[in-house]
Amino acid sequence: MRLLLIITALGEGAFGLLVLVYPPIAAQALFGLEIDGLSVIICRIAGIALIGLAVACWPGRVPSRQQLYGMLTYSILVTLYLVRIGIRGAPVGPFLWPAVIVHVVLIVLLIVAGVKAQKVSAT
Repeated sequence: MRLLLIITALGEGAFGLLVLVYPPIAAQALFGLEIDGLSVIICRIAGIALIGLAVACWPGRVPSRQQLYGMLTYSILVTLYLVRIGIRGAPVGPFLWPAVIVHVVLIVLLIVAGVKAQKVSAT
């Protein structure tokens, strides 16, 4: 579970840093949209939040279930929202569906890690 949390935290933190530093590239990649003005400000706030999520979910020597649940909650909600965007015919960039697939894989891995951790702590 520790390695999985490290990988997910690094991934979300890196994407958060990209969104913070250069929001237009993230908007173009995911949604095929150009952004400016208020959209850039909101994207940067989202980038800061992703970096915060990465820091909060970074495991210590013994990863906690809260870290796992935090990343799992984020992954489920962002996956559902990205799928909604994709099927509603909203603008879609070349990385929207790959992002959905990555998050679905992460959801499965996080659930499996949680079940394994629960079995270990029960014994």
